[in-house]
Amino acid sequence: MTDGALSKIEQPPTTLRDIVQDRMRNAIIEGHFKPGERLVERPLCEQLGVSRTVIRETIRYLEAEGLVDILPGHGPIVATMSWDDARQIYAIRRMLETAAARTCAERITPERADRLQQALDRLQQALTMESTGALFQATSGFYAEIFEGAGHRIAWEIVQRLNGRISRLRRMTLSTTDREQPGGAHMQAICDAIRSGDAEAAEAAVARHLDDATQIAERLLAGEETPA
Repeated sequence: MTDGALSKIEQPPTTLRDIVQDRMRNAIIEGHFKPGERLVERPLCEQLGVSRTVIRETIRYLEAEGLVDILPGHGPIVATMSWDDARQIYAIRRMLETAAARTCAERITPERADRLQQALDRLQQALTMESTGALFQATSGFYAEIFEGAGHRIAWEIVQRLNGRISRLRRMTLSTTDREQPGGAHMQAICDAIRSGDAEAAEAAVARHLDDATQIAERLLAGEETPA
């Protein structure tokens, strides 16, 4: 076989199931399906033009992500998000993300610094777009560079398992206009600290970002749980 006969696959092929999962996940995150709303197979099959098998596989996958609950005798519903759920998620993120940012800064290389800046550029561009899916993909790519640079592979796997619920919280906090600091500014501060190799500043920048998001989530979600 001659050199160059096969070119590198830059992006793996997307299956029908992947497409359906992405669309249903985004619909839940964006609020088109409300918390507690039933997910009925037949209308979903008709809207998406796929079989019940694909819908059932998708629902099981989204259940594993914490976006769907299966209620006995009732079927699948969109999972609700309580303040206690959010509090635990932010606590896990704080442990994993501050450690990853610190270690990535300590191990920063010129190549990693360039990739991190490119990931931030894509994130900042996504912040100006109306596509929620593009924003969450760009945000995930930015954090993936940090965790990869830190060598925290297992920690990143944990974050990815929480990604659906993290994305729901991220959409909620990004939609508010009274943040202490815009989300894009937080990401810029994190990127700058890591690229400069300042481990303490990187850890502090992540902590400030999560403090801001946690306060917003507590105000929005804890209020919903307060009896009238």
